[in-house]
Amino acid sequence: MVLSPGEIAELIQEQRLYFHAGNTRDIFFRREQLERLREMVRQNQDRITQAVVEDLHKPPFEMFASEIAFLRAEVDFALKKLDCWTNPSRVKGPLLFLGAECRVHPEPYGVVLIISPWNYPFMLLFAPLIGAIAAGNCAILKPSEASPHSSHVIAELISETFDPRHIAVLEGGMEVNEPLLQQDFDYIFFTGSTSVGKKVLTAAAEHLTPVTLELGGKSPCIVDEFPRLRYASRRIAFGKWLNAGQTCIAPDYLLVHRDIKQRLLDELVKAVHSFYGPDPQRSRHYARIINGSHFARLSRLLKEGTIVLGGESDADDLYIAPTIIDEPGWEAPVMREEIFGPILPVISYRELDEAIELVNAGPKPLALYFFSEDRRKQQKVLRETSAGGVCINTTMLQESMQTLPFGGVGNSGMGAYHGKASFDTFTHYKGVFEQRLPLDMVLRPPYPDSKLINGILQRLLLTGRKCRSRG
Repeated sequence: MVLSPGEIAELIQEQRLYFHAGNTRDIFFRREQLERLREMVRQNQDRITQAVVEDLHKPPFEMFASEIAFLRAEVDFALKKLDCWTNPSRVKGPLLFLGAECRVHPEPYGVVLIISPWNYPFMLLFAPLIGAIAAGNCAILKPSEASPHSSHVIAELISETFDPRHIAVLEGGMEVNEPLLQQDFDYIFFTGSTSVGKKVLTAAAEHLTPVTLELGGKSPCIVDEFPRLRYASRRIAFGKWLNAGQTCIAPDYLLVHRDIKQRLLDELVKAVHSFYGPDPQRSRHYARIINGSHFARLSRLLKEGTIVLGGESDADDLYIAPTIIDEPGWEAPVMREEIFGPILPVISYRELDEAIELVNAGPKPLALYFFSEDRRKQQKVLRETSAGGVCINTTMLQESMQTLPFGGVGNSGMGAYHGKASFDTFTHYKGVFEQRLPLDMVLRPPYPDSKLINGILQRLLLTGRKCRSRG
C-alpha cells in the first residue's frame, strides 16, 4: 500500500502502541508468528517464484535454492533456537558483590524498519524479518519498487498473514522512502547500495537510531597457482553469473597468478558453455538485468579491455551475456565501480603480496574469495586482508550458513545477520544487577583510611566470581 506521510506516521504509532502493550514479547506469540511466516512461504511457493521470474527472468530452481530454501532453513533454525536465545543469562561479577545476581536480559527494540533491494526480493526482506520477529519487534517492511511484481506479492502475503499493527508493508519509491526515513524508528535494517546506505545512516542519525547496513563493493577473487582449475573455474562461474551477476557478494573481479591465467580463462569459457550452452540468451538457466537503467549502466562498462568471452547484449530482452574482460586498466570504470552484473574483469599478478596490496588499496569488500591449497597462503590472506566474509576454494556459500554471521565492514556495511546474528541485531541486551542480601560492602563515603582495608577491597573488586542465581 502507498501511504501519505501522515498515514505512515499513524501506522508507526499504531505499531508502537501494539508493542508497548506487550503483545510481541510473549515467546509463544513469537513462535506462532514465525510458524505463520514459514507456512506462508511454503503455501505460496509458486506465487513467489512467478513474481521473481517476472521481475528478473530468474530460473525457477535457482530462485528456489537462493530464496525459498534459504528462508525455510532460516526460520527453522530460529524456531529451534528461540527458547535458548530469549532466556536471560547469568554472568560473572567481582567477588566483592557476594550475594548479588547478575543477568543479561534480551529485549526487543520496538518498531523496526527493514528496507530491501530488488535482486533477491524475498530472501533479503524476509531473512532480517525472521530475526525481528524472533527478537519480539514490530516491523515496517519496504520492498524495492524496482521489482514491482515481487513487491506486490510481498504486500499481499504480509497483509493476508499478519496483523498490520505487528508487521506491515509499504510500497512505492522515493515518495515513500523520504517520509519513511524521517520517522523515529527504534532500529533500521537496510540492504542496498553504498551510496543509498549513506543517506539512510544520515537520516537515522537525526533520531540516534541504531542501524545495520548491508551494502556491497568490489569483492575480489584471488586465484593462486591452484592446480585444480576446472573446479575453481566452475565455482567462480557459479558465483559470478548466478542471477546474471546481480548479487552483492558475487566475485567482482579476478586477480589471477600470471602463470595460470590463460589456463583459467580457458576453463572459465568451458564452464560458461557447460552452464548456459553456446548461446546463453537461449538458455532457460540464465537470468536477465532488472531494468533499462541498469542495462545502460552495464553496457557502458563493456568498453575497456579485451573481451575474451561474451560482450553481446540485447536491450529489448535486457540481456547481457556472461562476459570476461582481460586486463582492463585499474582506472577503467569497470574497475572503479561495483559491477553488479555479468561482467568479470581479469587481472594478472606476479606475487601474492602484490595481489594483497591491490585488494587493500581499495575499500573493504563485502566478500573475498581465495583459491589456493597452500595453508600458509590461506592464513596469510586471512591475516593481511579485511572483508565482511571470506570463502576459500569456493564462492558464495558463506552467505547460506545460519551458523555464520553475514555482514560488511567499513564501506561494505556495518552489523551482521543470519541465524543467531539476526536475533542479536534486533535485540538490546539489558544488563541487570540485583542485590539480594542485606550485606552492603564499604564502597560509599566516608571511605576507610586503612591501607590494609583499601587493599583488600581493591583485590575483591578485581576478583571475579559467578553471581548467585535463583536456580
